Amino acid sequence: MSVQINTYGKVILAAAGPGDPELLTLKTARYLQQADVVLTDRLVSNDILKQYVNPQAEIVYVGKQCRLGASTPQQTINDLMVQFSTAGKLVVRLKGGDASIFSNILDELQVLKANNIPYEIVPGVTAALGAAAYAGIPLTARGYSTAVRFLTYYKSDVVSDQYWQELAVTNDTLVFYMSADTVEGIVSKLIRYSIGSDKHIAVIEQATTPWQQVYTSGIYDYVKQFQGHSFISPSLVIIGKVVNLHEQYGWFINNPERAHYFKSIASLQKNTNNQQAHVSRA
Repeated sequence: MSVQINTYGKVILAAAGPGDPELLTLKTARYLQQADVVLTDRLVSNDILKQYVNPQAEIVYVGKQCRLGASTPQQTINDLMVQFSTAGKLVVRLKGGDASIFSNILDELQVLKANNIPYEIVPGVTAALGAAAYAGIPLTARGYSTAVRFLTYYKSDVVSDQYWQELAVTNDTLVFYMSADTVEGIVSKLIRYSIGSDKHIAVIEQATTPWQQVYTSGIYDYVKQFQGHSFISPSLVIIGKVVNLHEQYGWFINNPERAHYFKSIASLQKNTNNQQAHVSRA
């Protein structure tokens, strides 16, 4: 009687950085060159996919654009990781920014662990660090701030009023991910709790890409200057005294035009209409 032995592959939970392809780590680049399958987020530079992915690898787009109602369900991503890796393939789950910052990595780790699938986590340049560097805003500049907080305010119930009160009085630099559509609410909350007038705000569109734009103002001037402005995704919000340094030390010039660097979910889905078929054939 023959005994069937499962030969598992491996899943690499890797980071692509905030946009600039040259911010990709050497380790992620090496794994992309070895990959059999790449499951990629939307916020990954197309140049990375063209230049570094093994030409024989299958690229599957599994991006999310929740506000536009066009997202790959997390369960589908989980199923694809299990399907490909249990077929003995090396799978790179490629995420924008850093793999562990505001991503669904915990869901994916739980699935991999439950199925006894080997994995690695490869860190990368998260959006806050990329955006701040390319805007000339040292997040913990001496004399301005001794700490930085990574937050999100994509919906109204993720930050309590008690915490807003603390955020308004802290000298920590505040960085909000996935919050460009709610930035007026952020400003309103901080002003309600009497944030200092020496604090400034920067909204950085598509940081580190050729289409980067940096918008700054005093926290109390934001509504007057930018009320109703629609920011291109992804945009990052930085609040604190350190934003004052942008005017003096900003080195990456705003593009005079505005355009989308990252493809929309709709355009990406044209390349991967058979995602559900992959899962059903498992």
